[in-house]
Amino acid sequence: MSNRNGLAGPGTLGSMTLLGERVALETISPALAHRIILRDERPGDDWHPDYPFADELDPLRSLAAETRTEPDFTMYLVRRRSDGLAVGGFGFFGPPDDTGTVEFGYGLVPAARGAGLASEAVHLGLRHAMACGARVAVADTDLANIASQRVLEKNGLTEVKRTESHVFYRRALTA
Repeated sequence: MSNRNGLAGPGTLGSMTLLGERVALETISPALAHRIILRDERPGDDWHPDYPFADELDPLRSLAAETRTEPDFTMYLVRRRSDGLAVGGFGFFGPPDDTGTVEFGYGLVPAARGAGLASEAVHLGLRHAMACGARVAVADTDLANIASQRVLEKNGLTEVKRTESHVFYRRALTA
């Protein structure tokens, strides 16, 4: 059951789910990260055949190696609510720093792109970060990834820097 913030309480494994209209963000534990890397899919996992994608493997390996994790500023599965498939990931690169700034990233399997799922996942993640005390969110994307730039802009992030290969974004998290 979700509360007014779209948060479902801890499940049987102590995980938390952030609920949106079309997606749910489900926390990834170190044990689950290890299973995802190995493609050790079990009943109820319901991973898209293309998940995980290559860009997510390094963060998953880092999480799998952890013995203790940050409960809020961690990695999440992006699950499409219409069919229950895990179609990508959303994650924070740790808790906010001493200025309240948190960095995040996300990605979806190609078959799930273009339907607004990434925009909703980022919205849920940023709302959660703000509720957990973050004051600023930052992200970057490849210069050629126009779709990802649009996702960030739709979520109120503004470009603050551009290099030959990346575009950097920032947003103050206020109520």
